[in-house]
Amino acid sequence: MKKEFFSSKNIKKNFKRLLGFLKRHYVVFFKDSLLLLCFILSALLNTVLLRFFTVNNLTTIKPLLADLGMLFVFSSFACLFKSDKGKIRYLMVWSLFSVVLCIINSIYYSYYNSFVSVSLLATSAFVSDVGDAVLELAISAKDFIYIWQPIFLCYVYTRLVKKDYFNKVRNGNKFNKRFSFVNMIATGGVILLVASACMNSTDWSRFTKMWNRESVLSSFGVYTYQLNDIVQSLEPKINNLFGHDKALKVVTDYYDNNIYEESDNKYTGIFEGKNVIVIHAESLQTLAMELSFNGEEVTPNLNKLASEGIMFTNFYSQVGVGTSSDAEFTFSTSLMPSSSGTVFVNYFNREYVTIQKLFKEQGYYTFSMHANTGDFWNRSTMHKNMGYDDFYSESSFDIDETIGLGLSDKSFFRQAVPMIRDIINEKGTPFYATMIMLTNHTPFSDLELMDEYPTTMTVNIDGEEVVREYIDGTTLGNYFRSVHYADQAIGQFIEDLDNEGLLEDTVLIIYGDHDARIKRSNYNILYNYDPYTDTVKTEEDEGYVDYNEYEYLLDKNVPLIIWTKDTEYNVNVDTPMGMIDVLPTLGNMFGIHSDYQLGRDIFSINDGSNTVVFTDGSYLTDKIYYNGQNGEIYSINGDSVTEDYIQENNKHANDLIEVSNNIITYDLIKEIREKSNE
Repeated sequence: MKKEFFSSKNIKKNFKRLLGFLKRHYVVFFKDSLLLLCFILSALLNTVLLRFFTVNNLTTIKPLLADLGMLFVFSSFACLFKSDKGKIRYLMVWSLFSVVLCIINSIYYSYYNSFVSVSLLATSAFVSDVGDAVLELAISAKDFIYIWQPIFLCYVYTRLVKKDYFNKVRNGNKFNKRFSFVNMIATGGVILLVASACMNSTDWSRFTKMWNRESVLSSFGVYTYQLNDIVQSLEPKINNLFGHDKALKVVTDYYDNNIYEESDNKYTGIFEGKNVIVIHAESLQTLAMELSFNGEEVTPNLNKLASEGIMFTNFYSQVGVGTSSDAEFTFSTSLMPSSSGTVFVNYFNREYVTIQKLFKEQGYYTFSMHANTGDFWNRSTMHKNMGYDDFYSESSFDIDETIGLGLSDKSFFRQAVPMIRDIINEKGTPFYATMIMLTNHTPFSDLELMDEYPTTMTVNIDGEEVVREYIDGTTLGNYFRSVHYADQAIGQFIEDLDNEGLLEDTVLIIYGDHDARIKRSNYNILYNYDPYTDTVKTEEDEGYVDYNEYEYLLDKNVPLIIWTKDTEYNVNVDTPMGMIDVLPTLGNMFGIHSDYQLGRDIFSINDGSNTVVFTDGSYLTDKIYYNGQNGEIYSINGDSVTEDYIQENNKHANDLIEVSNNIITYDLIKEIREKSNE
């Protein structure tokens, strides 16, 4: 009997039966469900377009299957509506939701290189303050290509109504509502099971942790990613004990295996007892410090400080979606930013060990100044939690000159100097001050209020001096002009401090909070402009520079400068360094440390080997840039690395992100301290 079943004759017969079954239950079903099918296929095409315009990942079938399965499940409920109008209304709601989801994620990815999260809704209040930047730099025509889908769906419905399609289907009565619903949802379930079977362990690990959002969306599709994000965003709020014990064990095990060791190098204790002024320089990249136009440096003042002080030339910000606030947090705590939301907004009520609190324990008076509203990034609340005694925000300044988002940097610094003098005269103690700049923020507008700084190029052609526009008036040219203005403001600030005697026994620390968020395509003219022909070179031209993705990422480094008036160090440090390394490095110089710091004292790294971890799991060493999204490895110096080298650094990156997220989410520093005091 068994042999007869598997005979070639019976196999053909059974195969025909299967095809007949599929024809009866699917081909006929879809013929009678054209509207649902059009919705599914058009919405699916939009998800493909979103991946193409963002992560550009169309080489795997996994997200296609995941999105297709979810769309079957979503559209299945349309089968339960009695009227045709009820069906189209239901599908239009999902269609509009899908389009909005695609548009928001497309715009969001252009600005943040990540995808939107429910946990970020709390930060939406800040979008209006940087609306011009979003409009000019993030939004483009491609972000609205998805609108075609509901228009197409309306067109299909109208055509079907004109052809009396729905009445013909009802008269045929091939399927009842319940059967259609079950058919659709079962099909979606089978497709999702197939998609799940295609996932590997790495996919599931990233799905669970959700810190590499690009990879999750690239594997699981738009809808599964968004659903998973909702669950993970709400989970800690619904039950903060969920996963607590495991998180606590991960954190305590990490610190047990990475016990703090006091540094002992030539920089140990050199600044103990000195005053500190930290300048948080908005959107300042090291690249700007390396350029000159028409014989004038973009940043002459910063270059002078860098040459006289300690300049970290391979320093990277490690911000997530919290941008400037993430930079403040990471600089101050030596922890990574949160992978879910932003610390300043979503986790401001946790306990953190900060550089401000550590200086306060040494008898310092700590304060911050920023001429923006205190509510922006929730700084009024978070700065208190970080350990600042006072926060002088917009209300403390006379808004006499506005450039971009608020009070100009020159006016801000000019007004700040007498305020600092009065504070010090009143307090009479060592001080730690943070000055947060504002003007050099996207979209780098109001250029007419800044000094002229043409980013042009002059060449000699046939004995005649010809001025080329070069990048003048472009986004990149406007950025360099804005940086030039910021440099002037810093130079003026230092001069005014010196005139007031406030640089004596004071250490000045300047850091760029993050890169300028300028798209890679804007850099092509910078590297491939030919002034003699007044054209931009193409790949076919001799001397063309292929400015690839990884060179672009490496160029996102920002400056970190440590300078004092009384001592010239003339030191350039090229060891790879991240924002989390600042607290350990400065701590060694000032005689402080945090038991929870995750970074390293750069001057205690003898072999120059340090790993800079980014929030998506990517990392940088002195040898490679590892792309956490797709696993690509970019060699920096041409040297090969072993698989063990890759795996060791992968583990290090995962550990840092997991430990930081656990500390932040479950408020573990507070808990660990309370237990140690029992």
